[in-house]
Amino acid sequence: MIKHVLDLAILGLLGDGPLHGYEIRRRLRAQLGLIANVSFGSLYPALARLERNGDLGVVDADEEFPSLPATGSLSGERAAQRAKRLVATRGRRSKKIYELTDQGRATFQGLLNTASATDDQRTFGLRWSFARHLAPQARIALLERRRAQLVQGLSEGAPASDLDPYAASVVEHAADSVQRDIAWLDELMIAERAAQSQEPPILTHDETSAQTISPA
Repeated sequence: MIKHVLDLAILGLLGDGPLHGYEIRRRLRAQLGLIANVSFGSLYPALARLERNGDLGVVDADEEFPSLPATGSLSGERAAQRAKRLVATRGRRSKKIYELTDQGRATFQGLLNTASATDDQRTFGLRWSFARHLAPQARIALLERRRAQLVQGLSEGAPASDLDPYAASVVEHAADSVQRDIAWLDELMIAERAAQSQEPPILTHDETSAQTISPA
C-alpha cells in the first residue's frame, strides 16, 4: 500500500478501539481481503511514524521481562543476553497497543474525504469500507466517481481486432469484471439514495426554534 492509503487503513481500524499491530494486519485482511496484503515490514514503520506525528498514542507498553537465570559460563551468559534482547524486541513489537488520538481522528477524516480521480480498486475499496464515516452525499459522490472511472476505462479498453483467441479471452474477461463492478455500484447508489430519502429532513435553526414555541 502507498503511504496515505496505509495511513487511512490504520487510522480507520483504530477508530473502533485500541489494537496491536498483529490485530491491525489481521483485520485489514479480514475487511479488505487480498487488496490489503500488508507486510509487517510496511505496517510497523507506518505505526511508528503515525505515533511520532501524534496521530496515535500507546495504550499499553511492553512489560519488563524477568531476568534469565545465570548459566555459570561466559559464553552462556552472552547467549542468554542475546536471547533476552531478541525476546524483548519481539515482545515490544507484539505487546505495543495503539489508540487513535483526537489529531488522528482529524487526519483520518481528512484522508477519507479527499477526493481523488486516480482511486483504483484498492483505494476505492478501502474508502468504501469506511463509508459509514462519510456524509450521505459524500458516499454518493464516491460511488459516482468510481463508476465514471470504470466507464471511462471500459470505453478506452476496446479489444484490438488482431488479438488471438487466448489474448482476446483475457480482455473479454476483464471487461466482464468491469461490467459487474459497474452493476454493483449502481445497486449501491440505488440503496444509498433510497436510504437518504427516508431520512428525516434537517431542520434549520429558525424551524427548530418555531417548533419549540408553544402557541399562545
